[in-house]
Amino acid sequence: MDVSRAEWKKSTRSGSSGSCVEVADNLAKIMVRDSKDQQGPVLSFTTVQWAGFIRHLKAVRFDA
Repeated sequence: MDVSRAEWKKSTRSGSSGSCVEVADNLAKIMVRDSKDQQGPVLSFTTVQWAGFIRHLKAVRFDA
């Protein structure tokens, strides 16, 4: 998977701690990486998988 030209985005809710993920959408795949290790591994999801993940996140309550 070529990620060299991906446009990575970090959430505007990310704090200054650096503990963030970045997401890129190349229309065929959604890619996710650790913002602290930009040369590290990249997770790749289909748009259907990503939509299911987002639906699940919205449906689940997380305790801080």
